[in-house]
Amino acid sequence: MTPMRTGFYDLSSLLKIQSASGKRYLEFLRIPPMSAGIYVLPAGGADPQKPHSQDELYYVIKGKARFKAGDEDRELSSSSLIFVATNLEHRFYDISEDLEVLVFFAPAESD
Repeated sequence: MTPMRTGFYDLSSLLKIQSASGKRYLEFLRIPPMSAGIYVLPAGGADPQKPHSQDELYYVIKGKARFKAGDEDRELSSSSLIFVATNLEHRFYDISEDLEVLVFFAPAESD
């Protein structure tokens, strides 16, 4: 099997697929050293995630919310980047505008 060398993605197409799935999270890339997906939470919604056994990087595409990770608590909006270390308790809350977030896990998120 030839390892994946490139992947081209269109954000608007990924968001349509995610929306049609009815799920909060759509993984669109998985290779052993990393995985990536889109996480969508509605305004006023709750973020049910629990700590992960991988490091994470979040990029807020659009929306507004607060984010708590460990002792840190920040307001987020479009273009915010957040790094969360392995096993750290974290959560989006006070979601005032629908959130669309790119999420990168390293290594790849385990099932």
